[in-house]
Amino acid sequence: MTTLMVQGTTSDAGKSTLVTALCRWLARQGVAVAPFKPQNMALNSAVTADGGEIGRAQAVQAQAAHLAPHTDMNPVLLKPSSDTGAQVIIHGRAVTRMDAAAYHDYKRVAMQAVLDSHRRLDAQYSVVMVEGAGSPAEINLRAGDIANMGFAEAVDCPVILIADIDKGGVFAHLVGTLELLSPSEQARVQGFVINRFRGDLALLQPGLDWLEQRTGKPVLGVLPYLHDLHLEAEDAIDVRQVDKREERLKVVVPVLPRISNHTDFDPLRLHPQVELSFVGPGQSIPPADLIVLPGSKSVRADLAHLRAQGWEDAIRRHLRYGGKVLGICGGLQMLGGEIADPLGLEGAPGSSRGLGLLEIDTVLEADKQLRNVRGRLVLEDAEVSGYEIHAGVSRGADLERAAVQLDDGRCDGALSADGQVLGTYLHGLFETPAACAALLRWSGLRAVEMPDYHALRERDIERLADLVEAHLDTARLRALCGLAR
Repeated sequence: MTTLMVQGTTSDAGKSTLVTALCRWLARQGVAVAPFKPQNMALNSAVTADGGEIGRAQAVQAQAAHLAPHTDMNPVLLKPSSDTGAQVIIHGRAVTRMDAAAYHDYKRVAMQAVLDSHRRLDAQYSVVMVEGAGSPAEINLRAGDIANMGFAEAVDCPVILIADIDKGGVFAHLVGTLELLSPSEQARVQGFVINRFRGDLALLQPGLDWLEQRTGKPVLGVLPYLHDLHLEAEDAIDVRQVDKREERLKVVVPVLPRISNHTDFDPLRLHPQVELSFVGPGQSIPPADLIVLPGSKSVRADLAHLRAQGWEDAIRRHLRYGGKVLGICGGLQMLGGEIADPLGLEGAPGSSRGLGLLEIDTVLEADKQLRNVRGRLVLEDAEVSGYEIHAGVSRGADLERAAVQLDDGRCDGALSADGQVLGTYLHGLFETPAACAALLRWSGLRAVEMPDYHALRERDIERLADLVEAHLDTARLRALCGLAR
């Protein structure tokens, strides 16, 4: 069995993208490959087949490998709840909240979880394709590292280093990163990949020749900038604009400080009939057909932020003029009368007054609910599928008008008596074409198109595998994966 690791010179260098591409490239050849990320820090997560929680990037990589997501693919997930603290999730389950200093000491425990998961994957698959985190040259994080070279050294695996030329300074990134590694770590780097190149490759060639001479490491290839590529973001919100037709439904999402699973809105951002706007701090909510309150890792704190921005008044004005409001997960909780956190799961213990747009109250409880679910929307009896990741338990009269009837017999969410406000715990509900169309019609769009979001994601995974075949040194890659040439 072979393990190959992709590390990056910076965050967003293309690690997730390259691991996704390599997983599908190998799967095409009939190779049993599994993705793996030792430690992830992200508020975008997915529910696995074994009922746990991992980063969404690893769920997409699992799709590329034709596998169901599993908690072993991302054994340590950190979900920030403040600038200095995070919820620590080990093997898919939340175990504690820690500040950064405490977690630094906890890494020895986390490393054991990482190695246990890797050992299980290594026993099941021919290749384990590993994604690093951030940069291996972050000096302050190198002691006790479990995410980059610390892991690579522990399992004795080779490393590919990727850098994004679109940001500029690509040669400084690669050489500087290599220089800051120890001699044994430098020896692990088996080659470079340059990502997101635009232009004439012949003009880049002198730089590639210099890089190989300077470092003694081969350039495994240069990946071109791929227009209209969509892969779910690990953490940063994708605000790239997509060309749309003239008549569009206007959807606004307030960006909260601890917004979670904002990948919920990718199907809307890509929908040809939707104009999606993310509204940040200091901005006013513009006229819209639909306002969506997103998920949140710190619901009470984010609700206070929403009020401080003046967005509560804007939401009430939007409803007076006949607009629709949808709340997802934490957004559903904000729509109710009260949010109570007696155990201090997301901050200081206490309770907060909600927006009062739905007659429900929520209490945060210690056991997080993690489920992949299917059901029918109250709107048009449309088929819907999604996933639940929440600690809140909501109760109240409006739950009698459930938003979703789930196939497991439970009811989810609520619809207001006037039909203007809908809330649900289901993430991913826009990914089901019928549910997405029903929600857009509810919001005021006529003659709704029904693009297949899953087919779009599959198409882009295939495009990435094509890039590997066309632009990387596949013979070297096969050798690094322990495969016959």
